[in-house]
Amino acid sequence: MPDLQGFGPMLAQGALMTIQVTLFSAFFGVLIGIAVAMMKLSSSRTAQIAGDVYTTIVRGVPALVLILLIYFGGIRLVNEIARSLGHEQHIELNAFVAGVFALSLAFGAYATEVFRGAFQSIPKGQIDAARALGMGRWLTFRRISLPQVWRIALPGLGNIFLVILKETALVSVIGLEELMRKTEYAVGFTRQPFTFFLAAAFIYLAMTIVSMLVLQALEQRASRGNQPMDAA
Repeated sequence: MPDLQGFGPMLAQGALMTIQVTLFSAFFGVLIGIAVAMMKLSSSRTAQIAGDVYTTIVRGVPALVLILLIYFGGIRLVNEIARSLGHEQHIELNAFVAGVFALSLAFGAYATEVFRGAFQSIPKGQIDAARALGMGRWLTFRRISLPQVWRIALPGLGNIFLVILKETALVSVIGLEELMRKTEYAVGFTRQPFTFFLAAAFIYLAMTIVSMLVLQALEQRASRGNQPMDAA
């Protein structure tokens, strides 16, 4: 085991921050994905175009560029608004908020297509039957569509989650002290890049393995009651 020279707790703090950024990004990304998927499937041409523009732009821009644009663009926007209100002191944007916002947009853009395919796979007859029973649009969505969409979309969402987990390393460029940022501190102090980057790689690998096990458990749970019955 490599000698971490007392930097183990620092790396653990960075790993915890990485997990927090990933979970928040996944949560908001799922909400964005559902909303935009419904926009793209709606009868409104305006909503469809807006959804297409969002997914095309976000999926076409590298996550690193998106993070930098949101962070530095956000700082500029906030300070312009503050100056217009008579506040002259420079305001810094919270790196955690900017990082989560950027990664949520990235997660949501890819999750949109996953959810869109899941919504389209639900038999239209089920929706018509629910409406015939007097269910409103929201009740039909909550009781009929969402449970099935979740089960169908979960494997795809799991893959996106794993990608976002690793892309949290990019947030270190705006100063957020996640795992890579803490690793860079340790490397700068000890001048042992191989040791600490290898340690970071193992930590990322451990987080990925745990995430995969959790996702597999969620998929199995979501599939309960949907298994075909054995022939008598």
